[in-house]
Amino acid sequence: MAKAVKTGQTTNSDVVLDEIDIKILSLLQQNARISVKEISDKVHLSTTPVHDRVKRLENTGVIKQYAALVDHSKVRKGLMVICYVSLKEHSKNAGTKFIKHIHALPEVIECYNISGEFDFMLKVVAENMDDYYDFHVNKLSQSENIGNVQSVFVMGVIKQTHVLVH
Repeated sequence: MAKAVKTGQTTNSDVVLDEIDIKILSLLQQNARISVKEISDKVHLSTTPVHDRVKRLENTGVIKQYAALVDHSKVRKGLMVICYVSLKEHSKNAGTKFIKHIHALPEVIECYNISGEFDFMLKVVAENMDDYYDFHVNKLSQSENIGNVQSVFVMGVIKQTHVLVH
């Protein structure tokens, strides 16, 4: 019998994953286009229960979406910048406005609310330094509640993964 594992997912109900679910997730993380037949061969189940498990993982939100991972340098987004942002005002309304502004900026590919000296950490991609300068001055800094921005330029990617389960 497969051992059950509780996920750290924050929902109203706990999602219980067994070893087969973990194997399925691992396979899908490696190749989201893998067929149900290929998964069933690797986890030693027939296709119907594998299909049902994948659907359950999707319906419970364990699998949020499927995506193609694109090499940023090959789509004219060769400059990657980590921006630390602090806000002047820390009210709920001010934070909501800032978050709405960030959602409207396609250059921001990730945004995290963080603790410490800064309030947010953004991962920004741009074509080059001129493109980033335009983003910083004409887009990011136009948010009415920006207190401080510190930009850190990524010189090289050492490790980048989206694999959460093994």
